[in-house]
Amino acid sequence: MSFRQFIQQANNSGDLVTIEKQVDTTFELANVAHALEGRPVLFNNIKGYEGWRICANPCSDRKYFGMDVGVAAADLTQHLAQALEAPQPPPIVETAPCQEVVIEEVDLYNLPILLHLPQDAGHYIASAVVITKDRDYGRNMCYHRLLRLDKTHFAARIIERRGTYNAMQKVDGDLPIAICIGVSLATHLAAAMSPPPEVDELAVAHALKPTPLVKCLTNDLEVPADAEIVMEGRITRRTASEGPFMDLTETMDIIRDQPIIEIDLVTHRRNPIFHALLPGGLEHKLLMGMPREPTILAEVNKVARCTGVVITPGGASWLHAVVQIDKQRPDDGRRAIEAAFNGHGSLKHVWVVDGDVDIYDPAQVEWAFATRFQADKDMMILENMPGSSLDPSGLHVPGQKSRTAKAGFDCTIPWGADKNKYEKGAYGDVDLSAYLGD
Repeated sequence: MSFRQFIQQANNSGDLVTIEKQVDTTFELANVAHALEGRPVLFNNIKGYEGWRICANPCSDRKYFGMDVGVAAADLTQHLAQALEAPQPPPIVETAPCQEVVIEEVDLYNLPILLHLPQDAGHYIASAVVITKDRDYGRNMCYHRLLRLDKTHFAARIIERRGTYNAMQKVDGDLPIAICIGVSLATHLAAAMSPPPEVDELAVAHALKPTPLVKCLTNDLEVPADAEIVMEGRITRRTASEGPFMDLTETMDIIRDQPIIEIDLVTHRRNPIFHALLPGGLEHKLLMGMPREPTILAEVNKVARCTGVVITPGGASWLHAVVQIDKQRPDDGRRAIEAAFNGHGSLKHVWVVDGDVDIYDPAQVEWAFATRFQADKDMMILENMPGSSLDPSGLHVPGQKSRTAKAGFDCTIPWGADKNKYEKGAYGDVDLSAYLGD
């Protein structure tokens, strides 16, 4: 379903919060959205932007992704894995809602772009899905945060040696780009994945949920037909200072010289809805972490029987994971730890638990850690490993891969032990209405 169809569904389910009071895009809207984090919020009265609405927090809970793609939240990891394994090329349509309004005289100050924090370098877009084409591999979809510089330019954080950066190295001049805001939750999930370069993320999105595309008006790119806003432009060879900006770990990222994007054309739907994603918030965390769960699942399944994976919000949805296995051999826990690190290179700590532990409940994971783990036998420590640039405690040398120590904790029942000794007692269910009345 489209972004606005999801908003309607969230309204029908009672999850949507609607704000009619006028709000300011400078700090106020971000503060209100943060106070309501975990629930989609639709702001209908934006100071200085008549005719615009802003939606925040649509991706702030797993259940919303499940609502969008039509599966239970507990089945999302498997659903993502299936889409990744079997992408489906999306159809191209001739006309699309995202091109209902065409603006040739570009003025980025007419878009309700937020200033989130006093420490930020300026007004940023954090929700934009970016589409480019690689000369060798074809279409690529990913995220780049965008700092508004003036009426027609952004500075974009483009990480070295990844999709967009690699495509830039293969052209002599500017690289055409399409920036999409207000796309479906399925498209967000696909954009957040990191498949091999030859895999088209828009085909993954279409496998998750029908995602028709339309051709851009000024370049040879295709974009989701039901996007709320599309900005067509070029990544230039010029650079500008970008940052600081709050990152996934809720710490401020540094200032760097980054590429400048020039916008040539803006199109949008009638009565457009701008998606405001809070940096460091639950949306940021889920969109970063959840798409890594299928890759961990696949790697662990090569060495053990994996029944579940979750990348946890407490680990910034990037550095920590809990892996659930059905233990078949004495060393399955250790095998699963090693495989999990292979499945997500930025992973720093991983806990492996049995099938009776709810991996979505931190208290249950901690209980398994307390009752089934012995540090001298069940802990693996890996020194001086490639790590995440997002980890403030890691070793970061400019131009080199970040380094860190990693640890895995086998919190499964010891092989050959009396399982009764490790199982929780269970009280019976009761109908409280019989005791408390209505």
